[in-house]
Amino acid sequence: MRAKKRVMPKLEPGAKPPAFTLPDQDDQPVKLADYKGKWLVLYFYPNDDTPGCTTEACDFTDGLKDFEKLDAAIVGCSPNSTESHRKFIAKYKLKVRLLSDPDKDMMKAYGAYGEKVLYGKKTIGVIRSTVIVGPDGKVAHHFAQVKAKGHADQVREKLKELRAAA
Repeated sequence: MRAKKRVMPKLEPGAKPPAFTLPDQDDQPVKLADYKGKWLVLYFYPNDDTPGCTTEACDFTDGLKDFEKLDAAIVGCSPNSTESHRKFIAKYKLKVRLLSDPDKDMMKAYGAYGEKVLYGKKTIGVIRSTVIVGPDGKVAHHFAQVKAKGHADQVREKLKELRAAA
């Protein structure tokens, strides 16, 4: 008898994303509902101030003006503390909002925490992924697994496509 492989949820377009309230880097509560009527790019990353996560955060920061033109907010989420987020933001002059999910409840709900393969080994951890939530409050697109380098551009292109279709 074989053990069933547990598959993390893939958020389907049109589905209502899980509600959340988490503190940002300034210890201010942030809710999914705060972004109703706007596009929300919610990206999940493993750890502040590591090479891939820094690349991704800097790329989103560098492209922020383009995202704002598309009426989109960029919000990152990791298990790091709000203090860690403040240091990360200050060190790299980041302009994205970062949420702290130390219990990983939100990440689990969004399929961003669970089994993954890292350097050929199965492990449990944060799955680098991104969810785009539309102004209607529904999932517009889910990137279930992403590479840090070039991801911000990929998200921006998908956002342009989604807006053109809306």
